[in-house]
Amino acid sequence: MILTADIGNTNITLGVYDGDEAICISRLATQRHRTSEQYAIELKAVFELEKIGNDFEGAIISSVVPELTRVFKDAIKKVIGCDALVVAAGIKNGLKITTDNPKELGADLVAGAVGAIAQYELPCLVMDLGTATKISVIDEGGVFAGCTIAPGIGISLDALSMRTSQLPAIELSAPEHAIGTNTIECIRSGTVLGNAAMLDGMIERISEELSFKNPTVVATGGYSQGIIPC
Repeated sequence: MILTADIGNTNITLGVYDGDEAICISRLATQRHRTSEQYAIELKAVFELEKIGNDFEGAIISSVVPELTRVFKDAIKKVIGCDALVVAAGIKNGLKITTDNPKELGADLVAGAVGAIAQYELPCLVMDLGTATKISVIDEGGVFAGCTIAPGIGISLDALSMRTSQLPAIELSAPEHAIGTNTIECIRSGTVLGNAAMLDGMIERISEELSFKNPTVVATGGYSQGIIPC
């Protein structure tokens, strides 16, 4: 088995794979002050809960939280005895990058692009809806051509609640109508449907700019299931 860990700003997503089969997908909260021992305890708890043995062949980490990369790598070593590979500049993955500074490309975007090239028809737009909303652009030749980054829906909701006196924090869900008739439904319309419309518009703009006729569009990230159906 292979253990994968995607360390994001909000969550750490774990995936356990036996070949191409995903045996387990789980999430831990990203907490920068935690030690490797604390994360090791959580890892063991997840494996026990999911009834996963300890016959791991290796592990790999994609991280956008540098202060946790070594901590989590040490936790993995303690639990499964493997030295995790860390996705970073210099790791050979076959991805061609034509941005101004390829070394600054985040490990999460690299991993998403490599995965999309392996599984989907090109050209491809990879939408990662997490703490930030990102759209990676991969052209017909499998080249990472660029990306767009916007505040994620969670950040937008938090900012709206914290910086206004009368707008409450709400649970994220899609409204039944675009026109809200109460405060909560108005916020849901603006955040959920507004983000969905933004993504549709960006897909159209990117496709026009690069003359993509029918690009494959792939969605991932913690907010994708709530936004994409809209």
